[in-house]
Amino acid sequence: MLKTASSATAAIAGTIVIMLTGCARSSAQPRMPAPADVVATVGSTSITLAQVDEKALQQSTGNFGAMKLAQALFEARRIAVEGLIEDELLAQDARARKLDQATVIQQDITAKVAEPTDAETALWYQQNQSRLQGASLEQARPAIKSYLLQQRTLAVRQQYLDGLRTKVAIRIMLDPPRQVIAKADRPSKGPESAPIDMIEFSDFQCPYCESAFPTVNQVLSTYGDRIHFTYRHYPLAIHPRARPAAEASQCAAEQGKFWQFHDKLFGDQSKLGDEDFRQYAAQLGLDVAQFNSCVDSRKYSAEIEADIHVGDEAGVSGTPAFYINGRMLSGAQPFEAFKSIIDEELNAKR
Repeated sequence: MLKTASSATAAIAGTIVIMLTGCARSSAQPRMPAPADVVATVGSTSITLAQVDEKALQQSTGNFGAMKLAQALFEARRIAVEGLIEDELLAQDARARKLDQATVIQQDITAKVAEPTDAETALWYQQNQSRLQGASLEQARPAIKSYLLQQRTLAVRQQYLDGLRTKVAIRIMLDPPRQVIAKADRPSKGPESAPIDMIEFSDFQCPYCESAFPTVNQVLSTYGDRIHFTYRHYPLAIHPRARPAAEASQCAAEQGKFWQFHDKLFGDQSKLGDEDFRQYAAQLGLDVAQFNSCVDSRKYSAEIEADIHVGDEAGVSGTPAFYINGRMLSGAQPFEAFKSIIDEELNAKR
């Protein structure tokens, strides 16, 4: 039976949400912020925590998944403060141009958004038909056009706001929560004295971890000795070959070849069998007999279990999960997401 247009709308809305799922250097607790504290400035205009929480605390807890309360509250506040900053940018621009805000929105946003054509609507329908629960093009057309129009409006609005941001000094002083993660003897790169301590909890069979692999390499290449990077294991129960792969990688680490073995595993996730591990060991010039004995005895099972426990305590609910100076970044995020946090941390240490 064909679905209604309203069902198609709900299905399209569902496509909008895409889940992209360090060790702090001090365990000292930060000062609890007070409602009157200024947490952001836009030019000479201040935004207080009370203003932020008025919006942040209205958000649904469902928006933040399985995040720990402190992290979820920070994310809610971050979203709220960005909204308040955008409101203030619009207000300041309208005052400077001696226009009301509705006129500015009409001139700089609404008037610049092109209405989706029937051809564009049909193309989107063809590319996403499997997600529309059987709705025909005619049934789904209004919802698709509305969705495309919304996406274009958001893009134009963001371009307008980005232009305003270049003209005004903006500061955000929200202090993000930092997770203290117990150190362990795990494979790492970079000097321990580096200003950025980045930890990844990962799963060798997770496709999102595989897609994050080149991004992590880009981050490490870009920041060099300014990052100390540690790999921690978090094999998920839904991936039956993830834990054997994690244990085998530690057996390779025993012979000083963890990162080479790590790269082999992420190079082809279809080859995570025991025989594949042995072939990788031979290709990397390991003592194969020692490696096989290590794997067969499950020598590093306890270490993998310990990493899973540490990840659970830190709030890991999926892979990959990153902690940058204790700040959580969850999922296969783009390079820009890493850069934003790392640059903030480097600037704060100057």
